[in-house]
Amino acid sequence: MLEHDVIIVGGGLAGCRAALEIKKLNPSADVALVAKTHPIRSHSVAAQGGIAASLQNVDRDDDWKAHAFDTVKGSDYLADQDAVEFLTKEAPEVIIELEHLGVLFSRLEDGKIAQRAFGGHSHKRTCYAADKTGHAMLHELVNNLRRNHVKIYEEWYVMELILEDSPLINPPQPPFVRGEIEKPLVRGEIEKPFVREEMEKPTKEAKGVVMFNIHDGHLQVVRSKAVMFATGGYGRVFNTTSNDYASSGDGLAMTAKAGLPLEDMEFVQFHPTGLYPVGVLISEAVRGEGAYLRNSEGERFMARYAPNQMELAPRDITSRAIVTEIRAGRGINADGSAGGVYVHLDLTHMGKEKIMSRVPFCWEEAHRLVGVDAIYEPMPVRPTAHYCMGGIPVNTDGRVRMNGNKLTEGFFAGGECACVSVHGANRLGSNSLLECVVYGRRVGRSIANYILDRTMPEIDEEKYLQANEKRIQDLLNQEGDTRINSLRQNFQDAMTEHCGVFRTEEVMTEGLKQIRQLIAKYGQIFLDDKQRQWNTELVEALELQNIIIVGEMILTSAIHRQESRGAHSREDYPTRDDRNFLQHTLASYSPEGVTVEYMPVVVTMFEPKERKY
Repeated sequence: MLEHDVIIVGGGLAGCRAALEIKKLNPSADVALVAKTHPIRSHSVAAQGGIAASLQNVDRDDDWKAHAFDTVKGSDYLADQDAVEFLTKEAPEVIIELEHLGVLFSRLEDGKIAQRAFGGHSHKRTCYAADKTGHAMLHELVNNLRRNHVKIYEEWYVMELILEDSPLINPPQPPFVRGEIEKPLVRGEIEKPFVREEMEKPTKEAKGVVMFNIHDGHLQVVRSKAVMFATGGYGRVFNTTSNDYASSGDGLAMTAKAGLPLEDMEFVQFHPTGLYPVGVLISEAVRGEGAYLRNSEGERFMARYAPNQMELAPRDITSRAIVTEIRAGRGINADGSAGGVYVHLDLTHMGKEKIMSRVPFCWEEAHRLVGVDAIYEPMPVRPTAHYCMGGIPVNTDGRVRMNGNKLTEGFFAGGECACVSVHGANRLGSNSLLECVVYGRRVGRSIANYILDRTMPEIDEEKYLQANEKRIQDLLNQEGDTRINSLRQNFQDAMTEHCGVFRTEEVMTEGLKQIRQLIAKYGQIFLDDKQRQWNTELVEALELQNIIIVGEMILTSAIHRQESRGAHSREDYPTRDDRNFLQHTLASYSPEGVTVEYMPVVVTMFEPKERKY
């Protein structure tokens, strides 16, 4: 059995930043990072547009409070405001830290870090490295991992979180107090009572993971004093997504299977400008630099939906506007006629020099993937599944919640797979990279302190090896008539059709019925490759089970939320309902189905009000 003081699952920005912080505070700590790809191929590398911080390099009137208000308003007031305060206060500091680590940000003429406009932000505060910001950041963080002697297990697939009952008891305390902010929480009529009996029950303790070596097929149990999940999102639940093929919700599904809830899973962000028909992202940076959205009539239609912000309205509003234009017959066909399924993103007025210096990668993607030269012709775009606002529920130190009243022991999460919640019902562009580094750093600090008085846990290694060996062999030996790709495609199509930009109970209920029928077919898949070595088909089968679990939790959570808020837009409940739903969903999974409870939102600075742009 392998052992490390800390095991971090996920090689993206949040996991890397946490690992570096642990080593900075405790150089002797034995820290290991596990990634199912090489860390440089983690999806963080695909982040394009930038990272928000009130540096005031372009706009002297900006400050962290303005950034916090924009974030809370953008979240449709579902974000926890203590978490947002940490995010926005610490933003300038983490940018300077990144620069000192070697990240090459784009510059203003005076040499300061450049900043540009982004959707939903009231000031130009998004720092960037052309349109390859995530690439620039992740490369330097991974280089620093090696310099700090972090052990990297690349191309290992984590199959199970080892989470067991613990005799440790969290000291009774009022629920929902998150970290250092000493302010009263405003929760109104939906406040739940403090359940002392629940607090005094034994909690769950993370003791390690079971992982599968993709190269040679052998299993390994790893025990540790602390486990951190930084496994990213779940875009592959949908048939059209900006996410890479590795974004299959592994960490979320493992957490749910271990018996812990997931938070706010109904809030899926559809990025408005996915390149049609491939779905890859055309960064918001393009609109930040001045591109226009046009319908079949050549009209800048955002004037109807967000007359002040126009193309730089928040993503949920812009995505709904595009779908509404398409529904109204003002979408565009390949021959330029009306009635099609996409709209145009027009850069032609920006000029070649600006396009190639500010957003060269977006130009390259359009040219390479759909043959469009954006200097001379508009790009075809429509919304694409992009980001999960929900995830593994954590406090502001990254400690994973067992429920609304109690924390687990030894289990931490950060980045897109976690829900702290700084994005609420809708994330603002350039806040995701910020969350990864701010909360990656905070979780790293939390873990560094946590492991100081921890001993290595006891694990029945053989029990976990046998269970996961059986799981693999059952898949290899399974005799069925269903191909992985067929089942996955049908599931993704059902999720896209029944839980998209616009939703109704009737459509979602039919979708849940369909996906449950598809779930039953998982036991009928068969694999052509029966070998253990480099069996990508086996990995896809394991990922598919995670996709299925996450999809069912998204759809069930969405059915229960009978309001429209942020990215969750119900045509049968078109208004926001703060009285009943100013609260976080906590969905719990079992093979029999998903159950839903709720947890109050933390309101410390900004009272909820109508959201207008």
